[in-house]
Parts: sequence; structure tokens; C-alpha cells
Amino acid sequence: MEVKRAKITAVGHYLPEYRMTNAELETMMDTNDEWIRTRTGIQERRILKDEDKATAFMGCEAAKEALQRADVSADEIDLIILATVTPDYFFPATACLVQNMLGAKKAFAFDLSAACSGFLYALSTGSMYIEAGRAKKVLIIGTDKMSSILDYTDRTTSILFGDGAGAVVLEESTDETGIIDQIHYTEGDVNCALYQHAGGSLNPATQETLDSRQHYLTQDGRAVFKKATMGMADVSLEIMEKNGLTPDDVAWLVPHQANLRIIEATAKRMGLSSEKVMINIQKYGNTTAGTIPLCLYDWQDRLNYGDNLILSAFGGGFTWGSIYLKWGIK
Repeated sequence: MEVKRAKITAVGHYLPEYRMTNAELETMMDTNDEWIRTRTGIQERRILKDEDKATAFMGCEAAKEALQRADVSADEIDLIILATVTPDYFFPATACLVQNMLGAKKAFAFDLSAACSGFLYALSTGSMYIEAGRAKKVLIIGTDKMSSILDYTDRTTSILFGDGAGAVVLEESTDETGIIDQIHYTEGDVNCALYQHAGGSLNPATQETLDSRQHYLTQDGRAVFKKATMGMADVSLEIMEKNGLTPDDVAWLVPHQANLRIIEATAKRMGLSSEKVMINIQKYGNTTAGTIPLCLYDWQDRLNYGDNLILSAFGGGFTWGSIYLKWGIK
């Protein structure tokens, strides 16, 4: 039985105009530019200031650009998968809002929550619909308004994140390019090293949870850093070895932009030089589900048809994984 293969045919993005620099953060909390840069690699991040716009808006704008670049109309899309941890509402799904905004009347749509691994999980899921012959054109979106859940008095978290979105169109490959392999892992974070304490069914919103600032993101930075460094590095090497790839075979590592030191450790484990690593964390910070498609967007003019790409991420949950694909855009 012939197995179909999915490939990325276009990439789109959206970034808010407002740039929050490290210098601005210095006026808000006990931190400084050098401390942030040396520990994270971040110099600035984008923040969505419009009060009437949120995650769906950014995802829709990124999707519009991807559709235009793919020369695909919204009513040709069969499926929309949107990865986010900052949905506009608990329900309806943010993907449903985007489906309506786009006018993608024939598409069914759903959200996927895997934190910073969300885009990879969504990309794998969408590719399987095409491989199974259940969809012909799939829209994958990674979008997060992280500023909506940040406590700007907490320097351990608020310096890390920014807002943004990326989107790709997936279609059936007619050649050897496309998504070749995928590996994903989950390890239940029972200690809640990275989480939002209140707002769910276990700790519903009350005056007490609001007063105690439990609706903001919190994390055990050391625990997350250790797990992320090991997880991203190990799974990236694993997918290389599984597919018989040497460092010379890999054109680009496309890593989740969580921390520059984690990215460097991953590249070192894979045996890759820094020239083969996509890094834009200095400009955008960690946009969670948006980081990998934003890298693909920024580097698309430097990608060659048939290039071997390794996409890798680690996120809350804990979730992590890697995808091996051959770039299929000429």
C-alpha cells in the first residue's frame, strides 16, 4: 500500500509591532539587560498591545499570509489545527474562531495544547491526516499571546516570553520531499514545574486566586532548564540516528526558541556547527507554539529544495519531540 507524504508548501507569520526591550523590563522589575542576555540570549520581544485582539487574531493573520503564499483559498482547506496555551476562551476553541475569520467553511478545526511542543504535535497530527488520505490541504497554526499570562513583577518568567504566530500549509507531496519521520514524548509533570495554577476545573477562578496572582505562568526554572536541555538534545540526536543522518546530512536545526543555552546544547549533541542553527530568540523571545514556524518564516529564503531539516522542541507537560523533513518548496 502506497503511503502518502505531507509537505509544507507555504509559511506565514504575524508579529505585533510593539517591541519590549530589556531596558524597558529594567524599569518594571529587579533585572538588567546583561543578566537577561547572558542567561537567555533575549534582547527584545513583541507584545500585542491591542486590547481587542488576542491569540485568534494573530493566528488568523499568519494563516492568511500562508494561504496567499501557497496560492490556496480558505475554502480549499479541509482541516485547521491550532496549537496554543493562551486560547481566546476556554471554549469555543480558538481554531473555530480562526476558521470563521478566514471563511474556511469546509474545514473542521480544533485546538491542540502541548505548550512549547504544540506546533510539532500539531504538524505531526496534520501530516497523518494527509498520509491517511483523509485531508488534502491542512492549515497548521502556532499562536500564543504569552503576555496575557505573565506577571511583570516576576523576573524568572516575564523576561522569557513574547507574543507571535506562525502558520504553514500542508499538502500532499508528489516527490521525495516532505515530513519523513517524527518522534514525540510525554512525561507527566506531577510536580508542576511549569504551569498556570488557577483557572482550570481543579482551581477555578475565585477572588482568592485573583488576589494571590495564581492566574499567571509560574515555573521552577532550574528543573525546566535541566529537563529541556536533555530532552531536546536527546530526541534530536535520536531522530538523526534513526534515519541514518550524519551532521553533514543536516542542513538546518530548527529549534524551539526557549533559551540560547538549550539551543546550543542541542546543536552540540547533534554535532552541528552554529551556522546550521536557526536562532531568532534575540528578537522575539519565547513565543511558545509560534517559535518554530517563525524560524521557518525568517529563514525561508535561505532554504533549498530538498534540504534536510530537524525540528525540535520541549514544552510544559512535559512534552517534547522532533520531526525530520525534507524541504519541499522550490
